[in-house]
Amino acid sequence: AVYAAFWDDSTARGFLHSHSYTGNPLACRAALATLEIFETDGVIAANRRLAAQIDAAAVPLAADPRLRHFRHTGMIWAFDANTDDPHFARRFHQEAMARGLLLRPLGNTVYFMPPYILGDEEIELLVSGTQAALDAVLP
Repeated sequence: AVYAAFWDDSTARGFLHSHSYTGNPLACRAALATLEIFETDGVIAANRRLAAQIDAAAVPLAADPRLRHFRHTGMIWAFDANTDDPHFARRFHQEAMARGLLLRPLGNTVYFMPPYILGDEEIELLVSGTQAALDAVLP
């Protein structure tokens, strides 16, 4: 009986369901509270300043000939590694993790989205650790 309630000859209509937290009132309230914090604490303005700091620190990465298309928008940075190594993503991820960095390679593209509370030491770690991981994987 339960199975029959979800069955339909058309796969487009079979087992119609939604995410269990769609429109969840608690999740919506948490999102609104977060937006309030962004507004009252000036998070966007602070992120603009932080992004400028990270950009300045990342100049050596942007100039690295092993990388292409170094880019950023908001608080997200990405670059493409100039390699044909099919294992680049796995190897780079391991090297970054060994240096305390959680960076996400997707194929030859690496992106990072640092926390909004990043300080000067963490910015240095982000850039130097990324450079060291690249040096280990793409000598």
